[in-house]
Amino acid sequence: YNTPACFTLYVMGEYLKYTKKIGGVSHWEEMSAKKSSLIYKAIDGSDGFYNCPVEKSARSRMNIPFTIMGGNEEVEKKFLDGAKKVKLYTLAGHRSVGGCRASIYNGMPMEGVEALHDYMKSFMDENRK
Repeated sequence: YNTPACFTLYVMGEYLKYTKKIGGVSHWEEMSAKKSSLIYKAIDGSDGFYNCPVEKSARSRMNIPFTIMGGNEEVEKKFLDGAKKVKLYTLAGHRSVGGCRASIYNGMPMEGVEALHDYMKSFMDENRK
């Protein structure tokens, strides 16, 4: 009764030691800015092929929602199916709003974000009308 979650505390301690070793919270802030800007660059530079429904001043660095071709469900399904073929998973948007959503929390390496960016660019090039 009232036993603390020992394993959780241990893991949190290890994570905090690791965070301190790599430069602290400022490291995570820098990485999240780099990762999110890469995806937003693909969206904003797509001439409307991709669209982010969130006002620029309120955009998240962790969860990036976007639609494709104005919310074309057929094209979005094709995007999601193709993403799985290049090992990009869980990009489907929230069931209440649809579209797609890239979750790029700290655990997502920069290489994964670069792979998504490259896939978004190639998918746009292949499917633009």
